Order: sequence, then structure tokens, then C-alpha cells
Amino acid sequence: GCNESQHKIYPLMFYLKYNNLITAKRAVNQLRLEASIRRIKVSQAAAELRNFCLQNASKDPLLVGVPSSDNPFRPPKSCSLF
Repeated sequence: GCNESQHKIYPLMFYLKYNNLITAKRAVNQLRLEASIRRIKVSQAAAELRNFCLQNASKDPLLVGVPSSDNPFRPPKSCSLF
């Protein structure tokens, strides 16, 4: 005969194997995605980043500041009616 604990174990084993299969498929898909990414040398990436920063420095509000008329965080002006 079969005892009741055997009926509970088999679905659990199936679930664990199925879950491992899904996890493995996700890992394979992620690895395929990462393998397809075009890679460049760090020195090339650093040079490109440096050039981008130099080309856009004049537009960077952290470097050149923001005119007070365009600054939404400026302190409010006091207003008087008289």
C-alpha cells in the first residue's frame, strides 16, 4: 500500500523540478542577452565619457549655475501691498 505522505511528496518534487527548470531558462536568457551586448575597452569608454562631458559642460546647470529667474527652488520674494 501507499501511505498518505507519499502523495504529498510527489507534487512537491514536481514543483521543485519545474521551478528549477524555469530558473535555469531565465538564467540562460539573461546570459544570452549579456553575451549579445557589444563590448568596448574601458579606456575607450572613459575617453568617450570624457569627451561627452567636455562637449556638454557649458549646458550643465551644476557647472554653470541656473539663472535665478529659471530656478524653481529660489527663496520666495516677500510681497507688500503698500
